[in-house]
Amino acid sequence: MPKIDVSQVPERKGSGYPPPFAAFAGARAKQALGDAGGLADFGVNLTRLPPGAWSSQRHWHTEEDEFVCVLSGELVLITDDGEQPLRAGEFAAFPKNCPDGHHLVNRSAQTAVYLEIGSRHAHDRCHYPDIDLHWDGAAGIYTHKDGSPYA
Repeated sequence: MPKIDVSQVPERKGSGYPPPFAAFAGARAKQALGDAGGLADFGVNLTRLPPGAWSSQRHWHTEEDEFVCVLSGELVLITDDGEQPLRAGEFAAFPKNCPDGHHLVNRSAQTAVYLEIGSRHAHDRCHYPDIDLHWDGAAGIYTHKDGSPYA
């Protein structure tokens, strides 16, 4: 059954970041459409970002390509090069192993809705240039930049 009934896809709110980093993406809500459709090679999330919320901490992946398609609302894309608006019908791409930290922030008064599409690589590592955080995909844990795990 290729058609996905979005109303039947569970919503995940917040992030898996350890404190205190989780609060910034705490209002983010995602529905894993790729999982609902049985996809294995790449993921697709329908994401809702209310006013004031962040998509994530600013980050970049070693093994995972990312693509964003804004469906409604307006977001601010923040990268190493600065800030630029992303509006409905606009897109952004983040190639793997390109050390340009990025994230989205909703500074508008309306909830923004977007698709995030990414490859699924079990050994991906994620770097967070602004904070003391690192993701080790092979181990499935967040660590400090020195490699010590969060409690």
